[in-house]
Amino acid sequence: MINLIDKIDRSNYILSEVEGVFTLKNENTTIGFVRFNEHGEIEYIFVNPLFRKKGFAKKLLKLVKEKTKKKIILQSPISPLGSKLLKSIEKWN
Repeated sequence: MINLIDKIDRSNYILSEVEGVFTLKNENTTIGFVRFNEHGEIEYIFVNPLFRKKGFAKKLLKLVKEKTKKKIILQSPISPLGSKLLKSIEKWN
């Protein structure tokens, strides 16, 4: 388990990493996950609708950036939500 998530109570969440996938869960459900490669390319990212707009996608992307030491690249196609996320990560990438 990686200890990189900031500003959330880690005692309420479980973070796992398996072969290029970070998964964030609580005791009841999967909050979100991100699939990536060693080049920092995001192949897929998902956040449970109940947990959206709370910064979980950005936290997952920051984990990828820390892990790969690369600039985050979102692969096409990008959904409308993905486009908004892309604009927000350009600020800190």
